[in-house]
Amino acid sequence: MAAALQVLLRLARSPLRPLLWGGPGVRLASGMALEEQARKLFESTVVAVMPGPMMHRALSLDPSSGQLKVRDRSFRLQQNLYLVGFGKAVLGMAAAAEELLGQHLVQGVISIPKGIRAAVERTGKQEMLLKPHSRVQVFEGAEDNLPDRDALRAALAIRQLAESLAADDLLLVLISGGGSALLPAPIPPVTLEEKQTLTKLLAARGATIQELNTIRKALSQLKGGGLAQAAYPAQVVSLILSDVVGDPVEVIASGPTVASIHNVQDCLHILNRYGLRAALPQSVKTVLARADSDPRGPHTCGHVLNVIIGSNALALAEAQRQAEVLGYRAVVLSAAMQGDVKSVAQFYGLLAQVAGAHLTPPGTGASVEEDEQLHELAAKLQLPDLQLKEALEVVAGARGPVCLLAGGEPTVQLQGSGRGGRNQELALRVGAELGQRPLGPVDVLFLSGGTDGKDGPTEAAGAWVMSDLANQAAAEGLDIATFLAHNDSHTFFHRFQGGAHLLYTGLTGTNVMDVHFLFLRPR
Repeated sequence: MAAALQVLLRLARSPLRPLLWGGPGVRLASGMALEEQARKLFESTVVAVMPGPMMHRALSLDPSSGQLKVRDRSFRLQQNLYLVGFGKAVLGMAAAAEELLGQHLVQGVISIPKGIRAAVERTGKQEMLLKPHSRVQVFEGAEDNLPDRDALRAALAIRQLAESLAADDLLLVLISGGGSALLPAPIPPVTLEEKQTLTKLLAARGATIQELNTIRKALSQLKGGGLAQAAYPAQVVSLILSDVVGDPVEVIASGPTVASIHNVQDCLHILNRYGLRAALPQSVKTVLARADSDPRGPHTCGHVLNVIIGSNALALAEAQRQAEVLGYRAVVLSAAMQGDVKSVAQFYGLLAQVAGAHLTPPGTGASVEEDEQLHELAAKLQLPDLQLKEALEVVAGARGPVCLLAGGEPTVQLQGSGRGGRNQELALRVGAELGQRPLGPVDVLFLSGGTDGKDGPTEAAGAWVMSDLANQAAAEGLDIATFLAHNDSHTFFHRFQGGAHLLYTGLTGTNVMDVHFLFLRPR
């Protein structure tokens, strides 16, 4: 009871509290509507992976001894602490670090997206802003998430600070999604424009993100362990907010503090595969030849501690804890939900039917055929961490409401010119799926939300639906199929019941991809 009270009090004090509201709907034992509980769960999940809470969990400072503790490592601070950062969430991370470290922080440089300080100021979230006379220098660049001259200036300032450090110094590196575009530093004589042209040509010819990263790292002063090398012999602690499925530290922001496992031959193999080796600028040939003959060999990063402080898996673990406090049997299905949004929606529709059958009397839910279809579709989605069997076993043993949790980044194939994002489109497609399936005496709610608070080119973070969505929409003269055909999910939800099914959080200052909640409650 005490734990539950603490959770509810924390939620009440949350900076996202304005998004909560009650409404008519299915009531739970707590007296709270099912849709309100879904919103509360989304809110608490996002709060847990916002910069402040994450940084406070990752770092602890003993003021009396000057010891900084990061996980199980301790570092003595004696006017030797420096900070650099790059990424969409780094402004809030740096503000939290400044608050925690105080006068121990000697100097810092961060590279953040153009316009983000003004956006934070408009929201009034002072806790995500640096102090007026901060020791951290701020560069804004990479407009539209593309490397530019402003981001290049930031990257060179970061390199200069790193190279100035001595063996007794400690460099705190803050990294989040979007960091690659905010840290462009091509190895001379390669220019920023030449590097961008090459990566665009590779992307146009079908190169994978892994192949693009291999080329980026080979031509960068700071990626692929370059920043760690620049800071040597100083100790380096990297605090990483992951927006990549599986949390591979060598991929996030192209791994500036992780030694690259690739060599020049790997790069040449990629360039040959896409027919670009012969057309390389002389500058690129020069850099690759120089690297091939470097007697020092590849970078090593033995002086670096890389720590994932925020991720989709951590967000889902928090959601699981909160759902259990609210009275649900909660299970995490996957933190790697990927694939076409149509297939993902079909998966959740089938899952609701099959799981719902386990909560109701025999003969009222899914058949063996639907169960087989669910497992076949799960196999096609190829989710490496899917806990489907375990989740269904938990559902079968449950004697009350169940909450199935997942996260990741499904993809939307654009075929129309409407407004929306992958979360709103997924929610709308799941709503359509639920309306086509016999679910038995079970109330079902599905929510999909982006932890960054912005779903596509809209101000909404996502949306939630229940199984009666199609009927209620038809009563308002809204045809779901028409909106989906134009990728116009936001317009649908904006019109449907006055926008009551949309999720709004405002700027959250974080991004650990999306979260999906499937609530099942026997009537």
